[in-house]
Amino acid sequence: MTTTDHIATKREEAHQDGGASAVAVQDLHKSFGSQIVLNGIGLTVSRGETLAVLGRSGTGKSVLLKLIIGLQKPDSGSVRIHGQDIAGLALDQLGEIRKKMGFLFQQAALYDSLTVEQNVAFPLQHHRKEMSRSERSDRVKELLAEVGMEGNLEKMPSDLSGGMRKRVGLARALALEPDILLLDEPTAGLDPISSAEIDDLILKLQEQYRMASIVVTHDLHSAKTIADRLALLDGGNVVIAGTFEDLQHSDVECVRGFLKDS
Repeated sequence: MTTTDHIATKREEAHQDGGASAVAVQDLHKSFGSQIVLNGIGLTVSRGETLAVLGRSGTGKSVLLKLIIGLQKPDSGSVRIHGQDIAGLALDQLGEIRKKMGFLFQQAALYDSLTVEQNVAFPLQHHRKEMSRSERSDRVKELLAEVGMEGNLEKMPSDLSGGMRKRVGLARALALEPDILLLDEPTAGLDPISSAEIDDLILKLQEQYRMASIVVTHDLHSAKTIADRLALLDGGNVVIAGTFEDLQHSDVECVRGFLKDS
């Protein structure tokens, strides 16, 4: 199946799911002092759909992810996860919602003092206490096999390349079987071959799990490869949201400039 066929199939599946939004951001504002980072943006992502959020450095892409997962609070507006506004939730309530959200940090954020196996097992130890040690071990091996890292259980993060760390980070993000996946610059700092491998892995995981995924990236080629829709942030606003072809045909100056420079 070509990438185009894959995306068309996923769009049809998302439509068949009824189009219900797994993530809905509405009129979201966030400032740090006098600096306006997000100025009333709105975005939605449905089950089985991948949205790539593009933009130059400092346009608020990573801040958006932190607001969606509840690591920061918006100044105003709403973030709804499966219809529930997460603003004002108690920590235990927010914790329950986060269990269904996998997060891949930009630098993978592995624990330096833990092995690959221990890193992936970490969320299972804390949130799946009913699992026996053998069940947890089997689950970790299964997750690492899915990302092509099954032969590296005993390695430390310092022994891994950047692409390998991203793979382990993805395995850990999938440990609790999330239905929403948030990826912060998954190909940043990688060589072209490693970037392509990560893109292929993301596509495979999307097909397997059919999650609602939001990918923050400045890598236009990666976004074109893995995303159903793309949204470009500029000046704290979503200046365009649509397919890659929609961006290509846009007459908006900042869109044309972003495509030219990417």
